[in-house]
Amino acid sequence: QSFTDADGAALPQYFQSRPSAAGDGYDGAASSGSNLGPENPDLVAAIRERKAAIAEREGVDPSEVPADAVTASGSGLDPHISVAYALLQVPRVAEARGLSEQKVRDLVESRIQGRDLGFLGEERINAAELNLALDAQEGE
Repeated sequence: QSFTDADGAALPQYFQSRPSAAGDGYDGAASSGSNLGPENPDLVAAIRERKAAIAEREGVDPSEVPADAVTASGSGLDPHISVAYALLQVPRVAEARGLSEQKVRDLVESRIQGRDLGFLGEERINAAELNLALDAQEGE
């Protein structure tokens, strides 16, 4: 689920997933959370760094970066991102792929998964499936 180059830099043509707490980058054998509390200085520093990096990459103010963009899921392997995080990435992905923002936004909106049982959790998007759909669209 890592959409980065060999040096770990985000590939601009792909939607980025949440950070992984599973070993050295989405290692299923090391799947687990960090177990760091919300006031742990290491976690606070990591979140601050991630937020600044994402804000710079996406060209937005750090206050616009959604929480799921800077925090790992409990397993560290979850492919889902929030609708807000996906929409934040639309301009970058559209520019990198030479597509209109509206076309990429429409693809994002077509991939929104509803709440479980209609009321549990939040709407979400599977970033891996979204990236595969973008790749397939380019092949058409």
